[in-house]
Amino acid sequence: MPLKRPDLSVLAHPALRFALAALLPALLLALGAVLGGGWAFLGFLWMTGLVFAGDQLARSLGLSQPEMPRDPLSDRVVLSVGAAHFPFLAIVLYGLSGGTGLGFFGWLFTAIGAGLWCGQVSNSVAHELIHRTERAPFELGRWIYVSLLYGHHTSAHRLVHHRHVATPDDPNSAAFGVSFYEFLMRAVPGEFMAGYEMENSLRAAKPGGKPGIHPYVIYVGGGCLFLMVVAELFGLFGFLAYLLLCAHAQLQLLLSDYVQHYGLERRKAGPDAYEPFGPEHSWDAPDFLSGLMMLNAPRHADHHAHPGRSFGELQLSPDGKAPLLPASLPVMATIALVPSVWHRIMDARISRMRRGSPA
Repeated sequence: MPLKRPDLSVLAHPALRFALAALLPALLLALGAVLGGGWAFLGFLWMTGLVFAGDQLARSLGLSQPEMPRDPLSDRVVLSVGAAHFPFLAIVLYGLSGGTGLGFFGWLFTAIGAGLWCGQVSNSVAHELIHRTERAPFELGRWIYVSLLYGHHTSAHRLVHHRHVATPDDPNSAAFGVSFYEFLMRAVPGEFMAGYEMENSLRAAKPGGKPGIHPYVIYVGGGCLFLMVVAELFGLFGFLAYLLLCAHAQLQLLLSDYVQHYGLERRKAGPDAYEPFGPEHSWDAPDFLSGLMMLNAPRHADHHAHPGRSFGELQLSPDGKAPLLPASLPVMATIALVPSVWHRIMDARISRMRRGSPA
């Protein structure tokens, strides 16, 4: 009986591009956490210079990832990237706690690279998963956020940000002229409290109260559980490294929110109402490599218009109405750390848009 030839057509599936772009830097950084030296530097270099160079080259060539229908393989990709977060976190913490004898530069490159990966890739996959209606993917996304000590983003993002985006009622939308640091001071406590109040309102609206554990018990209690487990497994240095890693990842998340909605405001439509959200209320980034690595999270306008769409189905700048960032999302997030440069680049664009000219 002749052997059945394996079907290799799956290797051409576009979902594998996303998997490769997201997981290859995690592999390099995990090797760096264990072996140090060149592996740590290569992982750091991927998350910084190589992604930047790849995006610049793709822009010059006009490359863009086409839309990809949701199918079982694309679902497996997003679940695999999400599941990879937890062993990645453990390996990195083992290295950063001194378990592999990293030198100074190996430690530094691993710490910065891992923080960038958790903030850009883990955040993107968790963001994708918390919008899924199926229970298992949602829980995976929620626990990724909990492991980064930012579990409340699960509630605040879905219940507050999507409803009030580009209005003063959303703590995660930055008004024109506000620096990232001013935004940070408002967003951190504001997001936590707004999500909590919305969850309480939903529970109160249910007849007899909403059953089950309050989500904030999971967020806070789960975060405390992670802190205790990390302290037990990796000691004081691992515990401190974990706090730094989480803070770096949270910073990336908040930079993403700041950049993707800065200065774009919905007009008032009444005393307590605003015009519907449109693509003009979110900045898009058309970049190829960072878009693959971040599971199309920079296609943000279409995500707000259709929160239920899977990452591969998101379209770039629907109808050409969404303004485009002048550089990739990771680059613009870095620029936002220097307010004088940020405002010089972005405020003129927004002023032109308000006059009816292209950004």
